[in-house]
This record gives sequence, C-alpha cells and structure tokens, in this order.
Amino acid sequence: MTSTPEIAIIDPNTLSNLGLSDLLEELIPGAVIRTFPSFAAFMDDTPDMYAHYFISSQVYLEHTAFFLPRRPKTIVLAAGEAGPQLAGVLTLNICQPEKELVRSIVQLHGHGHRHGHPGKLPALTDQPTNVPAGHELTAREIEVLVLVVKGFINKEIADRLNISLTTVISHRKNITEKLGIKSVSGLTIYAVMHGYVEADQI
Repeated sequence: MTSTPEIAIIDPNTLSNLGLSDLLEELIPGAVIRTFPSFAAFMDDTPDMYAHYFISSQVYLEHTAFFLPRRPKTIVLAAGEAGPQLAGVLTLNICQPEKELVRSIVQLHGHGHRHGHPGKLPALTDQPTNVPAGHELTAREIEVLVLVVKGFINKEIADRLNISLTTVISHRKNITEKLGIKSVSGLTIYAVMHGYVEADQI
C-alpha cells in the first residue's frame, strides 16, 4: 500500500494555482495538494514533506538555492519554452492547450520512469488500483474511451463503431461512473497509463 502523495504548488498566480490543483486532483486521486501564493507561505509549512513541488519560474529563480538540492522533486511552471537558466530542471509549459498540457504531464511521468523513481509523478502508476473490482471497462467501453481521448465527438464515434448515438452516450456515462473520472484530460491520463493509447496519439 502506497502512502498518500503530497504535492505543493507555489505560484503567486491564483488562477494558475487553482487550475493546476484541479487537474492534479483528477490525475492523482487521493493526493494531498496544497497551494501557496508565495515562497514565504510555503516555508511556513513543512516544505520537505512534499513528494513534488510545482513552482512558478519566478519563484524558482528567486530561490534556486532551496530548489537545486531538491531538483528531482521540482517541476517549474514555465510560460512557454523554458529558458537556458532552467536547463536540467523539469519544466511544464502552462500556456499550452489542455490536450498538450495533459501530454506534457504524461511525458513528465515517462521521464520519471526512464530516470528512476525520484522524478516520477507519484500515484499515476497506482491508478489501476483506483478501479474497484468488477468495475473494469468492457472491450466496447475501451474502444469508446480511445476515440474520446483521440478527440472524436459522439457522432463520429457512433459512425466509426457502427453503433447509435444513444449507445455512445450510454458507454461514456458507464466509463465515467466506473472510473470516477469526468474530464477528457483525466480520461486521457487513464488511457495512456493503461496502455490503451500512446502519448503521441493524443
């Protein structure tokens, strides 16, 4: 049994904090995610208890001395491509469309697997245990899930699978209920982590 991962988001941008927090809560069920508007507020907490820090590039550059020794746990939130001063640090471009953002998070997860445990996002690999026994997806539900993740709308899915629109909607409802995942981004992470689609197919 794995311990509950704790993640800190340190960013003075309230919308960025809230959006990333919501996305991570969906992608890492059971994670404890705390947001901090400043480095000082973060330091008033217990900073070394967190499995990962998602931090704005401004906070990172102002407090590099703290984060450098904790580089495997540090993910810098960059507005666009990371500059040369962030070389060697995991970065997440927060100014990309949702689909690409999800792909980037999946790639961060893959980076962690290639380079050992410290860099991987916690609990993404634990998601199979989040599906109760008897709630596994059927073969048809997996087909629908894959097409949803690839960006097809309900009518296109119905045409491709030669089923009615009502049936597609019913399958999507069942998928959501079984997995407890409502957003397309959450379903995308689930599909990639379970090998139903490759990251470069989304």
